[in-house]
Amino acid sequence: MAHGEVLEFEEYVRTRQDALLRSARRLVPDPVDAQDLLQTALVRTYGRWDGIADKRLADAYLRRVMINTRTEWWRARKLEEVPTEQLPEASVDDSTEQHADRALLMDILKVLAPKQRSVVVLRHWEQMSTEETAAALGMSAGTVKSTLHRALARLREELESRDYEERGARALEPTKERERCAA
Repeated sequence: MAHGEVLEFEEYVRTRQDALLRSARRLVPDPVDAQDLLQTALVRTYGRWDGIADKRLADAYLRRVMINTRTEWWRARKLEEVPTEQLPEASVDDSTEQHADRALLMDILKVLAPKQRSVVVLRHWEQMSTEETAAALGMSAGTVKSTLHRALARLREELESRDYEERGARALEPTKERERCAA
């Protein structure tokens, strides 16, 4: 690699390292592993730097190298099996509560106007940015923010009212039971 390209790569790393480290942190949860991932990707990219014709695409290239490296690490991981005398207790996850929460959420979303529902779903379920949501729905970013604010306030009100109603219903249950026994 020519001396000019080495300096160009060093300058690139110096200016982009924080953003690239954030990308690595999104790929692996451990901060030390993220640093290792970025360093490995930088070493691999350094060897190919002169082959990247459009340096504006260097971030995308480096992110792809990080993704591929993380995948290699995952495939090569050593599964640690520990032999034991007795098998552990088999546990079954009860997802009933999770299904109930999802059903409640789907039901509560029905109280929103279609535009509000669309904004909430795109911002929170699809995890789109404000700008992406605005572009997808054909509205301004400010409209997305204000619509989201009003929609979340409406959802909170609905949750509180349902919680209040549920507590009231539970408080009446012993009374109904006593009335039934007295009859």
